[in-house]
Amino acid sequence: MKVLTAEQMREVDRAAIARGIPGEVLMENAGRSVADVIEREFAPLARQRMVIFCGKGNNGGDGFVVARLLAGRVARLDVVRAADPEPQITAEMREATVVVDALLGTGFRGTVEGRFAELIRAINQDFPRAKIVAVDVPSAMQVRADITVTFAALKPELLLDDRAGKVVVADIGIPADLIQSDLETNEAHDFAPLFRPRKRDAHKGDFGHVLVVGGAPGKMGAAAMAGLAALRAGAGLVTVAGSGSSRLAPELMSEPLDNFSLERKTVIAVGPGLGMNRDLVARLMKDANVPMVIDADGLNSIAGTDFRGRGVQTVLTPHPGEMARLTGAKVTDRLAAARGFAQQRNVCLVLKGHRTLIALPDGRMWINLTGTPALATGGTGDILTGLVAGLVAQFSNNIETAVRAAVWLHGRAGQIGAEELTEQCLIATDILHYLPRAIRECV
Repeated sequence: MKVLTAEQMREVDRAAIARGIPGEVLMENAGRSVADVIEREFAPLARQRMVIFCGKGNNGGDGFVVARLLAGRVARLDVVRAADPEPQITAEMREATVVVDALLGTGFRGTVEGRFAELIRAINQDFPRAKIVAVDVPSAMQVRADITVTFAALKPELLLDDRAGKVVVADIGIPADLIQSDLETNEAHDFAPLFRPRKRDAHKGDFGHVLVVGGAPGKMGAAAMAGLAALRAGAGLVTVAGSGSSRLAPELMSEPLDNFSLERKTVIAVGPGLGMNRDLVARLMKDANVPMVIDADGLNSIAGTDFRGRGVQTVLTPHPGEMARLTGAKVTDRLAAARGFAQQRNVCLVLKGHRTLIALPDGRMWINLTGTPALATGGTGDILTGLVAGLVAQFSNNIETAVRAAVWLHGRAGQIGAEELTEQCLIATDILHYLPRAIRECV
């Protein structure tokens, strides 16, 4: 699904109006869509006590439409107008069961102060019984909404911030061809072609050979997990170049870390358990003419590297701390940082975290919606590295989709595992156990 920034949404509104759709009609449709969601979510309406907070702009106008449509259909309805000299919230109003936040929309910029700050505080604190419904976006992303009804397309802040609650995208009559963006959500149906039945005469050579470079003394487990994940993702062969082979699954081949071969390898995963080894990573960057997936200690060895000279794709999978080391600055705007880095360094960037981001050199980006706090445990990054490498090995002609699929599957398998094992009990290798169930959801 397309994701539009505030600036893009303003342009879409202008384009719709230029096509002959009056702004008043868009506002009426927006308010009606919010009223419809309220009616659906909080039936029977006759039992609800409602307070609607309306701002001064279009967002407030949407709120007034909601008030008009629901007046007389609920047990009590009050409107708090930010434009009033002294907006009042009475004791009776504090008994509300539904509060609608229509104070500030996507166009708001700056710091919330004065009256609006006080009204936002009131929405969050003064209605202990109420469910909060935000119109388009929670005001200044400071209101803690239970439901957000947004219009025409998703907005980045609704996906990257949990305060939006359940997000409903409403059609308000804007033509679909106007909703264009290089930012989208990462959706399972896009990956279905990767998981079609294999040809009956297929052999292991058809599905690539992954080389995992890592596993320094004391860290062999990281490389082993990455290798096993690459196999579970469907790679035909996996070799682990590490400090020892005693911890490897029998399906994995091994070579010494100080004397391994690049011959006939389809993709190289560098970093799991590697330790700082700048010379080794630099040699691989120079000599390997196949896609590379760089994670963990591999990332710490390439800060400042420009990948534009590589003739093949490079995939980086940093967490926020590693991203800060790569850029030399703390990451405050994840979207801008990911897009800028991918374009400037000519890499496919997987910026891990809550709502992992995938950014390409051409400016396209995806926000991944799968995942769980259960993945905050050692080794899950190594599993992701292996999944990316295993899928890229099979689909080197479609690397972006392979990477997106790996990220989605990693998060979804984690969710399935957490549902069965609890968030506390999930460990990294459990992801591989639940991976087949996640794959089946894609086909």
